[in-house]
Amino acid sequence: MDINDFMLICPSKKFLGVECLGCGAQRAIVLVFEGKFSEAFQMYPAVYTLLLFFLILGVSFIDKKRKYGNILMILVIINLIIMVVGYIYKHY
Repeated sequence: MDINDFMLICPSKKFLGVECLGCGAQRAIVLVFEGKFSEAFQMYPAVYTLLLFFLILGVSFIDKKRKYGNILMILVIINLIIMVVGYIYKHY
């Protein structure tokens, strides 16, 4: 049994034949956990900012005293920029 057997299928790629902005994120996260950092970045350039976003999001649920909204919004904007630039670079 392989980890790829448990990966979710992208509906956009399956039904429309077009990759979405998130295609490759699952495989990139698996590559990070396997220690293949450069391959993960090549697969999905926003993988590290995405992991940082989820880390801070998790901390915000635990630490209710501090406000994490501004940091999370900045990370969302940075992720979107990296995702769009990576998508354009990959396909054009």
